[in-house]
Formats: sequence, structure tokens, C-alpha cells
Amino acid sequence: MKNLQKILKYALNYKKYALLNIISNILSVIFELVAMLLFIPFLNLLFNEKTVIVSSLPQFSFSKDYFEAYFNFTMNQYIADNDKLAALYFVCVLVGAMFLLKNLFRYLALFFIAVMRTGIVKDLRKDIYNKILILPLSYYSEEKKGDILSRITTDVQEIEFSILNSLEMLFREPISVILSLAVMIAINPHLTLFSLILLPITGLVIGRLGKSLKRSSSRVQQQMGVLLSTVEETLTGLRIIKAFNAEESSNKHFDQQNSSYASLTLKMTRKRDLASPISEFLGAMAMVGLAYYGGSLVLDGNSDFNGGEFIGYIIIFAKLIAPVKAFSSAYAIVQKGAASADRVDAILSAKNPILEKENPEILNTINENIHYNNVSFSYNKSDIVLNNIDLKIEKGKTIALVGESGGGKSTLADLLPRFYDVSSGAIEIDGINIKNLSLHGLRSLIGVVTQESILFNDSVFNNISFGTNNASREEVIEAAKIANAHEFIIQLENGYDTNIGDRGGKLSGGQRQRLSIARAVLKNPPILILDEATSALDTESEKLVQDALTKLMKNRTSIVIAHRLSTIQNADEIIVLQKGEIAERGTHSQLLSQEGIYKRLSDLQTFSN
Repeated sequence: MKNLQKILKYALNYKKYALLNIISNILSVIFELVAMLLFIPFLNLLFNEKTVIVSSLPQFSFSKDYFEAYFNFTMNQYIADNDKLAALYFVCVLVGAMFLLKNLFRYLALFFIAVMRTGIVKDLRKDIYNKILILPLSYYSEEKKGDILSRITTDVQEIEFSILNSLEMLFREPISVILSLAVMIAINPHLTLFSLILLPITGLVIGRLGKSLKRSSSRVQQQMGVLLSTVEETLTGLRIIKAFNAEESSNKHFDQQNSSYASLTLKMTRKRDLASPISEFLGAMAMVGLAYYGGSLVLDGNSDFNGGEFIGYIIIFAKLIAPVKAFSSAYAIVQKGAASADRVDAILSAKNPILEKENPEILNTINENIHYNNVSFSYNKSDIVLNNIDLKIEKGKTIALVGESGGGKSTLADLLPRFYDVSSGAIEIDGINIKNLSLHGLRSLIGVVTQESILFNDSVFNNISFGTNNASREEVIEAAKIANAHEFIIQLENGYDTNIGDRGGKLSGGQRQRLSIARAVLKNPPILILDEATSALDTESEKLVQDALTKLMKNRTSIVIAHRLSTIQNADEIIVLQKGEIAERGTHSQLLSQEGIYKRLSDLQTFSN
């Protein structure tokens, strides 16, 4: 329930609309009750009850007797001037006017709550997306992408349908219940006390059903996350699925998950649909009990309770059952949405370990060096990835990281832009611990080109200028030329305005990589991280990309993670990592002469070629 309260706090941004909704609902209920009360004197006439004669206008007081006397006075005057049929016509017109006003304010209440409801959903999605961007990469190594997609889509949608659609009922129905009870007490307090004994039974039954519904809904939403993860993995690995003739096994796997989701949804739907019939049956039983007890009071003849008041009372009580039923049903539906609220809050309240200090230092360039000062790192306490790394990279120098897979090369590079934070030691730029720098400022110093080209379903121009504000077309073209990308771009259907498809799927691997390099060129960072930027390319593409990288690295401080040793022979220093430690270091020729790990790796690649 606490997570549900967090979601409802978003309503504070729209409190003006909430107030207007409440006022409109109050007026709507008042006009409806007045319309019903107008019939009581005429019901007395129909039942030949004794008509109360009021010959003078009563003195005002805020009481049932005043309003009853005022109405009787008005009706006596009207009947005296006309007849009972004309008076009935007059009351019917008046009742019609009351219902017109009732529905006008009912619409206004819905009008105002709609602004509030859509605003809350918009703000909620915005905050989730913002949190997705803020959370560190380590968070996503523990979570499935499909489950996160499920939370920002189906869970938020469930919150909108279950909680926010019920929000109007939660505002309106208590008002309706309170005002109806006030009128019922004014008509007959003893009968109202009897009805209040019956109504809580409905609330108790629906409450127990709501708790069960929340548990079922939570399982349904979790299964939807699993389902979306499977679809996302299928789309990503479709080439492999087809290549290995795995369509049948993939279908079977999806069918199992889909059937499980359908089964859970069916159980949840049955529980949800049970709330309304149960509440209606209990309400009807309360009505039967009330009719018997109230009818006995009328037939007894010893009370002031007459037939007209009894029929009017029953009408108002029937009106009361509807909001009680709606409120109890809304409670059950809200419990269903509360499960989604819990899942959404799991993202919104997730802790971000990559923190920025107050009033951080701003560094616009590198003047001296980058120093990995006895850096150690582990994803968890038992799994050490890097151990006591001491490495200094002078400004303008190129450092290459080589070694076997899992040796810690990518992790070492990822620590510099603070994708992760060191477990011990410190990384310093010009003697300043990077934890003391602004995150935005730190990452502005660094350009990254990865093995897998990360491109977006957008135009060539927007992919190259990504993250660079107000880049001109001339600047983008110049960056593309440096990256050896301009020639193939101008041959595309719409040149720089060509959409490259999902993940750049309309381009070849070499073309995608050159766009990534052009993006780094345009950013013009003083520090570069190249993570096996040519390892996935054919020989011709590698030559073009390597030439672009050479231009990019000129006069920059570069960290190059290399799989092909031929691409880093001219590095100022080569660091050989093994099991998270620096095993060897030196230039290409120095390391070959040592006849150690680097020499063995070089020989293996020479032999394989």
C-alpha cells in the first residue's frame, strides 16, 4: 500500500483539478438527491396520505423540517392555483432540471479528473524513463530487458486502468455515500442505523477478494515480463534461430510461456469479475432486509414514518447501494493495480551507486595524465575482476589493453567514464579523483567506439550528431569524411537524411562502425576508448575503419582494447592483462623480445592467419 501512496503522490501536481472534481461531484450528488426528495410529497398524495397544509412561508433554518415545510408551502400554493395533475407536471419538470444539472456537473467531474489521470500517467512514464537512463549498467546485468519494458508499458497501463480509472470513483462515491446517509438519517435515523449494520458485510467480503486479486495480478505482470523478454531475445537472435532451424523449439518455448500467462490471466479475471456479483447480491439482501424492517414500521402505524417517506427512503437507499458497490469493486480493482505499482516502484526506488558529489569540480580537458592508482574492482565481493592496477597514461599517448577474454580489459576501460565505480583505489585525471568531477563533465571528455556499433533507428545525420547539440550539417559532413564514411553516405537514397533502420540494419558492419567513429569525431573528445572496434570486420572494411581510427586518435589520449594485435603495434605502451592483473607491459617490440604471454598471443594469431 505504501507503493500505491507513492503513485498517488503524483496527483499533488494536479490538486487544482482534484478540487474541481470534488466540487463538481458534490453538486452532482446534491442535485440528484434533491430530485429524489421532490417526489416524496407526491408519493404521499398518490398513497392518499394526509397532506400537510402550510399557509405561510416558514422561517429559514438549516434543517429537514424547514425544507419540508418550504416545499409543502410551495406545493399548497401551486395546487390551490391549479390542480394535482398540473402540480405533478411541475414537479416532473423540476426533477428533469435537477437531473440535467446533476449530469452537467457529473460531466465536469469526469472532465477534470481526465486531466489529472493522463497527467499522472505522463509523469510516471517520464520518471521511469529518466530512472532507466540514470541507473548504472550493473543494474541491467541483473534485470531482463523484457521485464523492464513490461514495467514501463503494461504495468503503467495497468496502473492507469486499475488505479487511476478508479480514482474518480474513490473521489465521488464517498461523497455520494455521506450525503445520501445524511438525507437518510434526516428521514428516519432508526432505519438508517439498521442499514449501517448490513453494509459493512459487503466491504469485508470484497476486501478479502481484493487481497487475493493483488497476488494474482503480481504473478500475471511478472509472467508478462518473461514473455516480453522472450520476444526481445527472439528479435535479437532471429538470424541464429533461422540458421540453426530452431523455429520449432522457439515456438514451443514461447507457447509454454504464453499458455502460463493466459492461465494466470484467466484466474485473475475470474476473481476480478466475482467482486461485482458478490457486492450486488449482498446489496440486494440488505435491500430485502431493509424493506421488511421499514415496511413493518409503516404498517405498524405508531410512527411518523409514512408510505411516501418509506418509498423515497428505499429509492435513496438503492441509490446508496450503487456507490457502495462501485467503491468496493474499485477497491478490488485498485488492489490489482497495486501489484503493478509495486513493480514500477522497484525501478523508481532502485538505488544508484554512481553518485555525484555536491558542487563537483569541472574539468574541460586533460592537461597531464590519467592515473589508475592501485585500482581494484569486483562485481561482487567474491569475484575480483581487477586487482591492484597501477597504470599511468600520459596526455596524447595511446595505451593498448590485450589479453585473454575475461581478463578485465573492458572493465578497466568502463571504470574511466564511471559506468562502474572502483571497489578500492582511485582513478585520477590530472591528479583529481574522477569521483570529485561532474559526471556530465567527465563523460564529455571521453569518446567511445565499441565492437558492436550502437546506432539508432533514425537518420544518418541524427546518428552522427547524437549527443552533440546544434551540430551543423557542415560539421557532420566533415566528421563523416574523417571517418571515411562520406562516400558511402552520399550514395544512400536520401544521403545524410536516410533512415538506417533498427540498430543500423540497413548498413554493412563496416559502414555502421564508420558512423560510430564519425559520431566520436564530431564530439571531439580529448580522451578515446576504442573497445575492439575492428574485430568484427572483414579485411577491406577493417582497413577503412582502421584508417579512420588513426585519424581519430591523432593528438588524443587513447585506450585501445584490441583483439587483433596487428592493429596496436604502434601503441605507445601495451598492457597485457591476465586474471585481472598486469602481467606484462611495454612496446610491441619489447614484449616480443620477452617471449612471454604477448609473444604467445602474437604467434597464435600469426599461425592462424
